[in-house]
Amino acid sequence: MKIIYALMLALLACGGAMAKEAPQLAEDPVVEQRLIVISEEMRCLVCQNESLAGSRSDLANDLRRELRTLIKQGKTDAEIREFMVSRYGDFVLYRPPVKPSTWLLWAGPFGLMILGVVALFVYLRRRSTDVGTDVLTDDERKRAEAMLQEGEK
Repeated sequence: MKIIYALMLALLACGGAMAKEAPQLAEDPVVEQRLIVISEEMRCLVCQNESLAGSRSDLANDLRRELRTLIKQGKTDAEIREFMVSRYGDFVLYRPPVKPSTWLLWAGPFGLMILGVVALFVYLRRRSTDVGTDVLTDDERKRAEAMLQEGEK
């Protein structure tokens, strides 16, 4: 039993020695700040629902490295966005520009919502007209009255 405790203690002691030090995030904090601002406006092409800044995919790491290089080359934010759009299309931007090729993207949700409201209105209108159309025959009415009178006794 003492051997097991000794082995566990040795493993715990070695565990700290095997840990790596976190890599330095930035050589230049100004470059990193610009990188974060630019990459927050861009979509990760792998994750698609995460920003480029928040994604941990390999492609996102490569794109951030590319953005760092462009920033160090002195490119403006607009030039960097233009480079990314020319390479990956408007999909890379979280807020793509409004132009004929993206009209469906911008108007699609509103069109679907309007279509849904119209369909709901038509359905409810048909339903309300169908509710009161059934008329009881004389026999059915007499049976219903008899049942109501039985229930009152």
